[in-house]
Amino acid sequence: MSRLLIRPAQRDDVALILALIGELAEYEKLSDQVVATPEQLTAHLFGERPYAEVLIGEVDDQPAGFALFFHNYSTFLSKPGIYLEDLYVRPDSRGTGLGKALLGRLASLAVERGCGRLEWAVLNWNEPAIGFYQRLNAQPQDGWTVYRLTGSALEDLAAQSVDRHSPRLPLS
Repeated sequence: MSRLLIRPAQRDDVALILALIGELAEYEKLSDQVVATPEQLTAHLFGERPYAEVLIGEVDDQPAGFALFFHNYSTFLSKPGIYLEDLYVRPDSRGTGLGKALLGRLASLAVERGCGRLEWAVLNWNEPAIGFYQRLNAQPQDGWTVYRLTGSALEDLAAQSVDRHSPRLPLS
């Protein structure tokens, strides 16, 4: 039986996290979209204002996967939630229980932090992941489509939204 360990990432894990992100992107056929740098990850995960958190999963003392997540908020529940941005387990460690252990730790964090839900998205073609989530009794959310603004579309909308009648208030 494999020995599993789930631990919070530390600053010195940035190179590992970046390597795991690269492996995930390759699996998802999205390698061309990875522009993350060690400096960005360090600032965004461990800087003055962290935007996300990472759990590192180890199998027999070897790094084997990660979960990157952040808080969101449900207006209807009036509670915070946890959004799992990425969950990845290296191919040679799949079937060890590491994926379930990572999700289990996230569920524990959600309960400890008073969250109303834990949610994530999965690529429609990723049948192994979909089957894994179904075995955990996770439910797909029918009736919702994810929309995203990035790059120039995001910048264009931001430029158009400047309220010319009121001064901008800082968000802190």
